[in-house]
Amino acid sequence: MKLFDVYPLYNINIVKGKGCKVWDENGTEYLDLYGGHAVISVGHAHPHYVEMISNQVAALGFYSNSVINKLQQQVAERLGKLSGYEDYSLFLINSGAEANENALKLASFHNGRTKILSFNKAFHGRTSLAVEATNNPSIIAPINNNGHVTYLPLNDIEAMKQELAKGDVCAVIIEGIQGVGGIKIPTTEFMQELRKACTATGTILILDEIQSGYGRSGKFFAHQYTGIQPDIITVAKGIGNGFPMAGVLISPMFTPIYGQLGTTFGGNHLACAAALAVMDIIEKENLIENAAKVGHYLLEELKKFPQIKEVRGRGLMIGLEFDEPIKELRSRLIYDEHIFTGASGTNVLRLLPPLCLSMEEADKFLVRLNKVL
Repeated sequence: MKLFDVYPLYNINIVKGKGCKVWDENGTEYLDLYGGHAVISVGHAHPHYVEMISNQVAALGFYSNSVINKLQQQVAERLGKLSGYEDYSLFLINSGAEANENALKLASFHNGRTKILSFNKAFHGRTSLAVEATNNPSIIAPINNNGHVTYLPLNDIEAMKQELAKGDVCAVIIEGIQGVGGIKIPTTEFMQELRKACTATGTILILDEIQSGYGRSGKFFAHQYTGIQPDIITVAKGIGNGFPMAGVLISPMFTPIYGQLGTTFGGNHLACAAALAVMDIIEKENLIENAAKVGHYLLEELKKFPQIKEVRGRGLMIGLEFDEPIKELRSRLIYDEHIFTGASGTNVLRLLPPLCLSMEEADKFLVRLNKVL
């Protein structure tokens, strides 16, 4: 059997990492400004992170609901305090896709509806005609026999209000900051009007903070810049620093029912240890504040580059839009300057470095980017 080949890989074999740096099999050092799609939140191979997971390995052969429940409760309590959502409940699963699936399921259980509202170029619905939807705001893509997804332009208040006024939308799912959509940010006015419209129509508001959460934006969640509270928040990626883990933060408006949600591996020993270690490091090393400070510096400096059409982002979630495709630019940054970056579509260079990125490392990137440009 061979792998189902859907991921293009660069011809580089990374064998170790530390902080924001990684090394290939030849000993060449690279600056990692992408962190595996934002999963590396506290840096590669942080000693405390490694120790916490190692200490749980011995418990893998012993399955105890009481032991696992205790670890999960610790994660819930810590996450509530760190995020500012202490009155919410937490359901632990394994991935962002699973988090959003459970969020939509819970929303539908709550109000009995099935129609979903999302936004052009969002990550959501990529398996249900999302590509076509980015070019046609009115497209409706089926997700099951009873419901569908409607895509609207981001930040179009009137279009959003008109859709929700129909009274048949189960949930609105929106990213704190669009990732694959090119680092597009919902405006504060739009988010506040969306919150009001959802409340008025009995629609569940789901904030997908899978990529934009966990301190990446300079606040714990990107939506916290807008002063709203969603009904459900989904998290993944940075929650485990690369270990498969995700969660759903659930408003007190929902009543849990036995058997309502389920998971096989969610919240296991190692995942909980990873999550607790990440929160330890974020707090001890002030990584949210660091993301805000270094991110602001990078955004301001990048705006000085005349070759860049537009600089967008918050904290250490940054998109650089160019007038031409950036494929060659990314290759030169990797092979000539030894810097890993990401992409959104054809023309946007995406930066999602670990939250421990230093000013010195930020300056190194600016110098090397300028050299390539």
